[in-house]
Amino acid sequence: MGRAGCCYRGAERLASSPSLRPLLLLIVALCYGAHRGHCQVATPQCRIQKCTTDFVSLTSHLTPALEGFDVEFCKALRSYSACTQRTAKSCRGNLVFHSAVLGISDLMTQRNCSRDGPTSSTHPEIQSEPCNYHSRTQHTHPHPHSHTHTPTRPGYLFCGLFGDPHLRTFKDSFQTCKVEGAWPLIDNDFLSVQVTNVPVVTGSSATATNKITIIFKPFEECTDQRVYQAVTDDLPAAFVDGTVSSGAPNHNVNGNNGDSTGKVRALWISERSPGHHVELHAGYIGVTVIVRQLGRYLTLAVRIPEEMAHAYDATQDLQLCLNGCPTSERIDRGGHLPLPLPLPPPALGLHLQQPHSQGKGQPSHTAPYSAPQRFSVEGARARCREQLELQDIYFHSCVFDLMTTGDANFTAAAFSALKDMESLHPHRERWRIFPQSSADTSQPITWLLLLTLFALGSALV
Repeated sequence: MGRAGCCYRGAERLASSPSLRPLLLLIVALCYGAHRGHCQVATPQCRIQKCTTDFVSLTSHLTPALEGFDVEFCKALRSYSACTQRTAKSCRGNLVFHSAVLGISDLMTQRNCSRDGPTSSTHPEIQSEPCNYHSRTQHTHPHPHSHTHTPTRPGYLFCGLFGDPHLRTFKDSFQTCKVEGAWPLIDNDFLSVQVTNVPVVTGSSATATNKITIIFKPFEECTDQRVYQAVTDDLPAAFVDGTVSSGAPNHNVNGNNGDSTGKVRALWISERSPGHHVELHAGYIGVTVIVRQLGRYLTLAVRIPEEMAHAYDATQDLQLCLNGCPTSERIDRGGHLPLPLPLPPPALGLHLQQPHSQGKGQPSHTAPYSAPQRFSVEGARARCREQLELQDIYFHSCVFDLMTTGDANFTAAAFSALKDMESLHPHRERWRIFPQSSADTSQPITWLLLLTLFALGSALV
């Protein structure tokens, strides 16, 4: 009898009641068959061994002396019976399976258990929801060290764009680029994200984003194509067709940790701050997109499963999030810049590009169309330090943007970009990026000054 406990922890307790000993003998037989490697037990299609394991787990704490023993034991038997019914087709001709079915029937008769009634809460197989990426991948990512499909968390990637503009790629490469006009950030089989950048200051190569177009492509029966478009002063809480969601409302949404938080549609939009902050959630492909307007320009942050990000062909290789900006479009040079030709002083004779129309619903804490200020290096650093305490690449980008444009709204843009990154980036240990030149603490001002001079003067050289 002792071998039963070796295979099913807690099975020895079943021997405490004479009426349960026939089932214990069945469990011993299952253990013996498993140890001997009998194919009837070991076949993955027939799940009788798992059914028995779950039953033992449900009853190992029960003894006939406990109040309510009969009720709980009958619940466990009904769960055991239901499990055998689910695996009956694949266990046809399996002697252990048929012995278990007979043993369950005998025990239900002995304990006066009804066939219909409540069942115990065990560890049932999670039913995959085809329009929920997290649920779907639990059934398609087997554990690397197991022959069973143990749920594992899929890998995610992050990409962000903000400021003049500063790009953080899927590989956590941080770049400052020109990229004037329309450029694809993401373009794969499931999602396309394109941004349009316009010059920020006359005479400078620096640009900023004033339009974002996001295309969620059709996916099986979960959603048809949906297009979202935001432009300066128009950050809608709906897709271009006027809808705010897509898909039947019967799919679980999962938070950043994969925890179920309720029933939602496959694709939906959440307006966090009217006119300023919108989030798009594509649960069917595991994608989250954050779009903001700060001042007159837009920022973007994207979280996407790695397998989705890499689902593209050779015609879709121009993706800034994937491969970064082309070399000819880079303002920075990996944190190092060649000395430029003599240039006019920063901001001398330069002015902000004025919008064609006044905006609606601008943030109350910003003055989006006010005259530009002239920031010295120390002045820009002091302003950025008000919101960005750590002098990482977001802080340096803030200083660069203030010196280039004189627009104080870029401080809020850098801060929001940092917070969005912390919200969506899956790897905390990679959050902080420092300029390569920051290793020499005596040179950060020189690095920023060179970067700013290069941006302001590249259009004149």
